Amino acid sequence: MQALFKKLNDYVVTENPEVDNFERDKGTIKHRSPVIPDDFRCPISLELMKDPVIVSTGQTYERSCIQKWLDAGHKTCPKTQQTLLHTAITPNYVLKSLIALWCESNGVELPKKQGNKNKKPGCSVSDCDRASIDSLLEKLARGSSDEQRAAAGELRLLAKRNADNRVCIADAGAIPLLVELLSSPDPRTQEHAVTALLNLSINESNKGAIVIAGAIHDIVEVLKHGSMEARENAAATLFSLSVVDENKVQIGVAGAIPALIKLLCEGTPRGKKDAATAIFNLSIYQGNKARAVRAGIVTPLMSLLKDAGSGMVDEALAILAILASHQEGKVAIAQADAIPILVEVIRTGFPRNRENAAAVLWSLCTGDLQQLKLARELGAEEALQELTENGTDRAKRKAGNVLELLQRIDDPASP
Repeated sequence: MQALFKKLNDYVVTENPEVDNFERDKGTIKHRSPVIPDDFRCPISLELMKDPVIVSTGQTYERSCIQKWLDAGHKTCPKTQQTLLHTAITPNYVLKSLIALWCESNGVELPKKQGNKNKKPGCSVSDCDRASIDSLLEKLARGSSDEQRAAAGELRLLAKRNADNRVCIADAGAIPLLVELLSSPDPRTQEHAVTALLNLSINESNKGAIVIAGAIHDIVEVLKHGSMEARENAAATLFSLSVVDENKVQIGVAGAIPALIKLLCEGTPRGKKDAATAIFNLSIYQGNKARAVRAGIVTPLMSLLKDAGSGMVDEALAILAILASHQEGKVAIAQADAIPILVEVIRTGFPRNRENAAAVLWSLCTGDLQQLKLARELGAEEALQELTENGTDRAKRKAGNVLELLQRIDDPASP
């Protein structure tokens, strides 16, 4: 940071060599009124800029001046006359720092900050202010389809950047407007909207606001019918919202699980991960376990489990372990001929996978003599014995439980 400001200061001195002379001879030479560098002047007012902002063409203007220009209905850049791709404005912090350094070095009173009197606690001046956010929200609410797309994209990026932005954007009322755009016929706008909500949902209080705005149904619709990117981010958003227990019920009732299973089957590697993570978290709620099983999740999970190259073995086993605690899940997994691959994972898998495989095996073998005998025929006893010695604590417990069941086969009198 010090190097950056030294570079900025060097730039100021280079542009105004009299500054350096003035600093050295401050006691004997009276400083004359400095000439404002052209780059520090607003192209509209020609005055020293207090709050420089950048428009889509890359030109910089004083915020109040360009805002008046835009509010008058102009769609072009005043300096270049190019058509603006969007009307969002972005603070130019580098230039603002240069201006501040130049003012300090030349004895000019620093420009006073504008528009922050009503700033709410938590808003970050270093990224976005309420005026710029309000401008973006105006575009979301009343702008053309191009303006809505651009504004949603800008909010998406701002919400991703830091926690203060997420608070500011939500406090300004963005969430209901973004929820409305989930139904946009424009695929890119829809992607921006669902991803902006995903980024906003990182803030715990925003999760509730998103649900209250009625977003769950629309997010599920994006998950079903959106572009692949939108579907992936919809899955990630549902996972984020499902961290709150009561939301798990709503998301399941809204029909998310079949759509997540479809994404698990046909998504990109990232999409499959997002879908699996959401399914796992939703399945913590007992009612969603049954929904997942009835929607046919066991078959794709078994396919992923048998395909070491899928990169999804960890996720598949984790979901199977949680579904196996439900009677319908246990039956479906047993019918999928899971015992051979489970024994193989216990024998050769990574520690966490061995643990989950042992948990599934224990669920399948409890109360099912046929599954228990099959496990023994496949050499499970030796693999389980090794796991009791070298596995994780949970793996040791589950392996020990299955070994007790295996011993009872030869000793029916055991309790």
